[in-house]
Amino acid sequence: MNTNASLWLLFLPMAASPLVYLSGRFAVRLKQPPVLARWLSIIALAVVWLLFGWVAQNQVAGVTLGAVAFRFDGISLFMTCLALTLVSLSLIYSLRALAGAPGEEKFYAALVVMAGAVVGLATTTDLFNLWLWFELMTVASYFLVMFQGGRALEAGVKYLIQSAIGSALVLLGVALVLMYAGSFDLAEIARVGLPTPALMAAGALFVVGFGVKAALVPLHAWLPDAHSQAPAPISALLSGIVIEVALVAMLRALGALGGGFLTWGNLLLGFGAVNMLAGNLLALRQTDVKRLLAYSSISQVGVMLLGFGIAITAGSADGASGAFFQVASHGLAKGLAFLAAGALLYVLNRHTLNRDDLAGAARRYPLVSLCFSVALLSLSGLPPLAGFMGKWQVFAAGLATDNTALWLLVLFAALNSLLSLGYYLPLVNRLYRNTLAPGLVDARPLPMAMTAPLALLALLLLLFGLFPNLLDNLTGAAGQTLMLMFGGAG
Repeated sequence: MNTNASLWLLFLPMAASPLVYLSGRFAVRLKQPPVLARWLSIIALAVVWLLFGWVAQNQVAGVTLGAVAFRFDGISLFMTCLALTLVSLSLIYSLRALAGAPGEEKFYAALVVMAGAVVGLATTTDLFNLWLWFELMTVASYFLVMFQGGRALEAGVKYLIQSAIGSALVLLGVALVLMYAGSFDLAEIARVGLPTPALMAAGALFVVGFGVKAALVPLHAWLPDAHSQAPAPISALLSGIVIEVALVAMLRALGALGGGFLTWGNLLLGFGAVNMLAGNLLALRQTDVKRLLAYSSISQVGVMLLGFGIAITAGSADGASGAFFQVASHGLAKGLAFLAAGALLYVLNRHTLNRDDLAGAARRYPLVSLCFSVALLSLSGLPPLAGFMGKWQVFAAGLATDNTALWLLVLFAALNSLLSLGYYLPLVNRLYRNTLAPGLVDARPLPMAMTAPLALLALLLLLFGLFPNLLDNLTGAAGQTLMLMFGGAG
């Protein structure tokens, strides 16, 4: 039973996706809405949730399929839970937001594939399959970015080209590791070890290759266009899942290389500092709301890198669990922010949202404005929201090390958090102005299917901010797994 449930968790989305697409195409041929495709995608995700709950409840360690093994460790369970949450809410939101859009069935099919790819990537135990699942996630997200056509095609091509270059570099790193270690297995690679030159070369290839998708500066050029041109549910997933999954893939690969822990930790700290500053400075200049949110993701990645860097260089389990809490809070908050922006785009019936278009939105759409405000304030790190608790845990772990360099980095991060208020608060201010933006005067009403996911995400951000211990099991287990990957290096 363990084996069957685990395998279904991994491969059910892959099996369901063609059925979703074909049922949708059949409906289109009959000139009917793809109702069956919508229901099949909902049922597929519901079953995946049930299987995930069973695997987590029974503490299934893993499953082997021929020569390929999958492991359900702390990081796997954490990333699967976060991905399924955001994909499920994005699907519910999309049922009305994208109803009647050309190729609607393709959207649902690709969304189900993306969920399955994240589960596979999070659980795989060998480098080649890590790359393979990563590519599957990339292909699915590529089609989703280009879904609306128009300018999204240009953004999709840029995304595809840069992702392909990054993927090629990762594959070169995998080949280099195989040449010296003679195995794809992550545990075996760590046991055998690599000569220092090969280790550093492979590490550099993994950092750059996965760093493209993780939006490490200066590898982030694809991000603002892809986030701003994609449909709002996909922008939410790109920022809330894809970036984080790329970080996890990079950490898995670096952890398997063995040795050089101080080097990897310092490298993450360096990228973290650059990401925080560059992301904030770039976001400050933006007037397009979705581009602003996209650039702010770069800064938020910097905080995650700071937490992971503290964990690896100082051997801090608190830093690791704090970094994963930050991953969760950012995923939920950025998902909410993009969905709320998409809701306003829906009522305005347009594809771009300027800051001035938000003026007075709270007068017409109080729930959407409240949820948008919660997302923005959480991202800025204000209490009592989850974003504050994520940053607090990372900062506290850094200060607990009694390392002067880490103290200075924590101070730098805190100042950057204050700097982010310079672009988050003006958005909140506009939402509650007395003067209504012209476009909102005759804007259409919002369906419940679009507002319910917003309310749930806002509630989760408040709940995890007030009671962070609710995530302790997930973030603590993920943090412990990270420390084991890097040998508790200190």
